Amino acid sequence: MARVELWLLRHGDAEDENPEAPGEDAARRLTPKGEEQAAAAARALRALDRGFLRVLCSPRVRARETAAPVAAALGRPLEEHAPLAGGFGVGETAAVLRALPEPGRVLLVGHEPDLSELVEALTGARVAMRKGGLAAVRLEGDGHAELVALLRPGELAAIAG
Repeated sequence: MARVELWLLRHGDAEDENPEAPGEDAARRLTPKGEEQAAAAARALRALDRGFLRVLCSPRVRARETAAPVAAALGRPLEEHAPLAGGFGVGETAAVLRALPEPGRVLLVGHEPDLSELVEALTGARVAMRKGGLAAVRLEGDGHAELVALLRPGELAAIAG
């Protein structure tokens, strides 16, 4: 496998419970703060202009609501990816990377603890993925992986302007 970059975005701040679907975690929506975090992530990623090949997200409402403005800002279709709903790890990541049409960048929008555990499994770096935060991991063809970015929501907002 040639060099690829895996960008991981945690969904924005979400409500404790969706009043229209009480008790259904998957139905939780973004709060106004979470919507602002998603919009800032979209503007920041567009400003960074990294040329993403794919944008995949968990089917959970809060992840879709985070990913939709990002995918639109990047000019990429938003693809729901069921494994991102929970339990997403190295094996699922390898499957996503094998499905890339060419070496490049992919953005995954998902949940904790999966994202921080994935960063640690790939790089050995222990990170805390904040709601609305972003991490980027560069994967080399020789199996080497390096954490190249870890941005908190406030830093994404600063990049977004």
